[in-house]
Amino acid sequence: MPGKLFQRPSTYQANMYSLLKKALFLTDPETAHGLALESLKLGHNVGATGVLCKTVKQPVTVMGLEFPNPVGLAAGMDKNGDYIDALGSVGFGFIEIGTVTPRPQPGNPKPRVFRLEAAKAMINRLGFNNKGVDYLVRQAKKRQFKGVLGINIGKNFDTPNEKAADDYLFCLEKVYAHADYITVNISSPNTKGLRDLQDETQLNSLLGTLDARRRTLADEHNKRVPLVVKVAPDLEDQQIPGIADAVVQSGFDGLIATNTTVSREAVAGMRHADEAGGLSGAPVRDQANHVLAQFRAALPGDIALIGTGGITRGGDAADKISLGADLVQFYTGFVYQGPD
Repeated sequence: MPGKLFQRPSTYQANMYSLLKKALFLTDPETAHGLALESLKLGHNVGATGVLCKTVKQPVTVMGLEFPNPVGLAAGMDKNGDYIDALGSVGFGFIEIGTVTPRPQPGNPKPRVFRLEAAKAMINRLGFNNKGVDYLVRQAKKRQFKGVLGINIGKNFDTPNEKAADDYLFCLEKVYAHADYITVNISSPNTKGLRDLQDETQLNSLLGTLDARRRTLADEHNKRVPLVVKVAPDLEDQQIPGIADAVVQSGFDGLIATNTTVSREAVAGMRHADEAGGLSGAPVRDQANHVLAQFRAALPGDIALIGTGGITRGGDAADKISLGADLVQFYTGFVYQGPD
């Protein structure tokens, strides 16, 4: 991986973001999230982000798609597709929006996002708060962003697991024409029972059902949209071969390793460490990398791997590439370190 992609930011860019971060961190995390995105949108609308942030051209072809560069934004930052163009102007090669559900839902009660600044980490228990798939599709139709757009789909909180496939199918059909790839999220710890879908039997059924519908949609829309599945970092080693086999047998194109962790071992004793939810940021890096490496060994080379979890500097991203990732994504590192 050429070093230019993971170079240090300029002093000017770093100082600009440091000042912005100090102001944003005076507010609670969820409010800061909204303010940051609105500020970015304003900057994009007046042309400022194009001056401050440059897209690195390092094309890579993965899953039959050409990515301007292999560095992407993970799902969760822009749940509803409101900021696709603004985020795209920062320099990402690809952006993943969502997680979106069939029906709008408010998510879990507030407060539900917590910073662990000393660890460059966050805990969230948002719970798939979003405006519903119809709203997201309207936003996706408006995008001018020329990079790759992924759409991350989930199930509503009150849909039982035995009917989960219905929710995923509903979202798949709605977003298919507007996505460059689609991620099936079965690994958030913040929707009760969702991770049970990683069980080999349930997973085989779900992925097989989605691939069968994808084949029909491909004929209807005259395009084959890649499908990927996002897994947890809390998997046991013995679970990985079964999941890998389900991915291969279903005809899925890729796997994202990993989502947030429920482990608190790396942040024990810190303020907010005992809050329920998924932990992201630097403390999940080693765990996510272990799972990534295990899947690279278990999957054939033509199944794409997207590495995410614990990227807070360029070297972390390069490590994931060296472990077998074809692409990388981050979110919490973006919050702490800024666009560069």
